Formats: sequence, structure tokens, C-alpha cells
Amino acid sequence: MTSTRYLLTSFALTAICIGPQLNADQPDEAQAMTLRNLVTGDHRSPENISRNAWRHPLETLKFFGLEADTTVIEILPSTGWYTEIIAPYVRDHGKYYAAHFSPNDAPDFKPRIRGIFEEKIASDPENYGRITVRSLNPPHEVIIAPPASADMALTFRNVHNWIMAGQEHEFFAAFYAALKPGGTLGVVEHRAKPGAGRQVMETTGYVTEAYVKEVAAAAGFEFSESSEINANSKDDTDHPEGVWSLPPTYRMGETNRAAFTAIGESDRMTLKFTKPRN
Repeated sequence: MTSTRYLLTSFALTAICIGPQLNADQPDEAQAMTLRNLVTGDHRSPENISRNAWRHPLETLKFFGLEADTTVIEILPSTGWYTEIIAPYVRDHGKYYAAHFSPNDAPDFKPRIRGIFEEKIASDPENYGRITVRSLNPPHEVIIAPPASADMALTFRNVHNWIMAGQEHEFFAAFYAALKPGGTLGVVEHRAKPGAGRQVMETTGYVTEAYVKEVAAAAGFEFSESSEINANSKDDTDHPEGVWSLPPTYRMGETNRAAFTAIGESDRMTLKFTKPRN
């Protein structure tokens, strides 16, 4: 009897010790699987899913450190390619802010794209019903979340537009203000060859890594690390219509389309920055 009681007690203690370890591992696995499922989920169009091969959303979001309980701001999400993945992922335990074009912005295509985005999220409340849309239009509208409240701000292929408008410093300042100390800024951007000048960045859509780091540092960010997740060695960045020659834009129409298709989407930097804690 004593021996049996001892064995039962030992088993119970072992179960108590092992149980929390298993439970601690399970949420990470469940979250990773949920994110993986969202990347190819039924709520996404086949056309958008086809871009996964070039944009590597699962690997990119994991590199930036996105978790299900993250308060995240997506900067100028356009029609919502990344929104389809991020917003449902953080819906229950985190928060998603879309810092979008202002309805009062010019040119006309900006309010139109915002309208498409708002129609998209209104049409699928199960996935997008908890999104908060804010306007980002420096210097007039720059409060994209409560000050120092967000864990993460992410921007995908936008920096060149701000350089063209001469507003890159204003945009980065808005991200800095919205992020909490220790927060992460993730940047994916078309990558120019090292040493490319400002004229190249203003006309081709390609930006040097050095300049993105310079602008981020001027806003107060510290560079954390980079990844080659979104690199494309086939892209020499020398195209008649800049980055817009390549898919998915194909600005040149059918001219050299096969060659541009063979290159694929642009060579891209993937950079992570941190807002200092003090």
C-alpha cells in the first residue's frame, strides 16, 4: 500500500512539473499555425496569395516579432494585402491600427484607395471588424495611435513615396511618437544599389539601405537588425520605368513583359528598428 501511494504521489508531482512546460509551448505553436493558415486563408484572393512567393509574409512578420497580442500599426496599407494577414491574427488579443490616406488628401487616388480599403474591412467583420482606421497626412494629420501606445509599426514598400514627396522625416517622426519605448519599427522597401543618389531614389522607387537607416536615426530610432528574406538577386534595379516596370505593376504593358516576369518582384531590404527605452 505504501509503495502504491508513493508511486501515485510521484506521478502526480511529475504531472504538475511537466504540465506547465507543455502548456507554455502550446500557445506559440498555435499562434504560429494560425499565422501560417492566414497567409493562405480562404478570405484571401488567389491573386493576393500568389504574391506570397515574392513577399514572404510569414517569414517577414516572424522576423519583425509579431505576436497575437501585439498592438500594431500598419502604415498606409493601400488595399490591404498585409491587412488580410495581420488584422485577423491580432484581432482577439492585440490591436490593429491602419494609418491610411486621409479622405482630405490629394491627389484623388489616395481617398479612392482608402475607400476601397474601408469597403474591404466592412465586407468581412469577422476578420476586420476590430480595425481602427486613422488618417496619416503630414503635417496636418499625424496622430496614428495614442502616443507611445503601440508595440510595433510596419511599413511595406512606402518609403520611396515619402522621399518623392519630401516628407520622409515627417512620416518617421509620426511612427516614433506612436510607438512605446522599446517598440519595433519594421521596414520593407525596394533596395537601390549602395551609393545611389537622391535623384535615383526620387525617380525609380528604389532607396538605399543607408538612407533608410539615416532617416530612422534622425527620428530617434536605433537600428536592430536586417534580413535578406525579401532579397531578389535577379533584380539589377535598372529598368526604364523604375521599380514599376516589374510585377505586379508592369507599367510598360506588354513591352519586355516576359523579361520582367522572369525577374519577379523587386529586390527588397527588410530592416528592424527599435525606439529606445530611455
